[in-house]
Amino acid sequence: MSAKWITLAASDTSTAGGRAGKWLKRAGIALVAGIAVGYCIISALVYFKQEGLIFRPSPLPADHQFGIAGVEEVSIPVAGAKLSALHLKLPNPTGVVFFLHGNAGNLQTWMTNVDFYRRVNYDLFMLDYRGFGKSTGRIESEQQLHEDVRTAWNGIAQQYAGKKIVVYGRSLGTGLATRLASEIQPELTVLVSPYFSLEAMANEIYPWLPGFINRYPMTSNQWLSAIKRKVVIAHGDRDTLIPISHGERLKKLREATELLVITGAGHNDIHKFPSYLDGLADQLQKL
Repeated sequence: MSAKWITLAASDTSTAGGRAGKWLKRAGIALVAGIAVGYCIISALVYFKQEGLIFRPSPLPADHQFGIAGVEEVSIPVAGAKLSALHLKLPNPTGVVFFLHGNAGNLQTWMTNVDFYRRVNYDLFMLDYRGFGKSTGRIESEQQLHEDVRTAWNGIAQQYAGKKIVVYGRSLGTGLATRLASEIQPELTVLVSPYFSLEAMANEIYPWLPGFINRYPMTSNQWLSAIKRKVVIAHGDRDTLIPISHGERLKKLREATELLVITGAGHNDIHKFPSYLDGLADQLQKL
C-alpha cells in the first residue's frame, strides 16, 4: 500500500470520527434539553393543576337530602360561592365541635358518628369545601380556603358565646384547623392524622420538584406555636398516607401538646378504634 493511500485512509477515519463525536455531542445536548423541557412542563402542570392532586371532592346534586335526624342543613354565602354545612344542635350543649374534614368525599360520607357527639353533649358543625358535596364553586388558593373556614366559623360563633369551643381537623383539615385555632383560641384543638405541613408532605412525595411551585404549603408547624390553649394530636401508628412521624414532629414543636397514639390504626380507619373514641370523649368531658 502506498504512503499516499495510507494518508488518505487516515484522513477519512479522522473525519468519520469527528463526525461521530459531533453527532454524540449534539445528541447529548438534545437529551439534556429534552429532559429540561420535560421537567419544566411537569413543574408547570403541578403548579397550575395541583388542586387536582390535593383535593378529591365528591359532588352531590343540589336537591340531595342528607336525612340525618336532628341535624339541620346550612348554606353559607362566601365570595363567589355557597358552602354546604350540617349542624347538629342539642337542647343544652356543653359546647360545639367545629369539624374540618379531609381532602375527599363530602358531608354524606363524613357525618357518620352523630350519636357520639350526642353522648358527650357537644353540638357538631361540619362544612364542605368548595366543590365538595352541595357546595358550589371551586378551590383556587389556600388563602381562599382559610377565608371560607373563618366565614363559616363567624356565622355560628355568637351561638356559642360562653360555651366550650373545640376546633377539630382531620387529615387535610388539620392545617385549616391549626390556622383557625391560632386566631380564635378555642378551649381545645384536636388534630387527627395531621401533617407537619403540606410543604413537608410535598417534599417527601415529590423531592425532585422545586419547593416554590407549591401553592398550598399549609404550614401547620408555624401556626401551632400560636395556639395558647390545649392541643391534642391523635395519630394511628400504621398510617401510611401521613406517617405518625408528622404528628410526633408537631408535638416536639409545642411541649404542652398531647399525642394520642392509636395502636393498629391507619389513616382512614382511625375513627373506628375504641381507643380513639374513648380518648376524644375523655378530652371533651374534661374541658
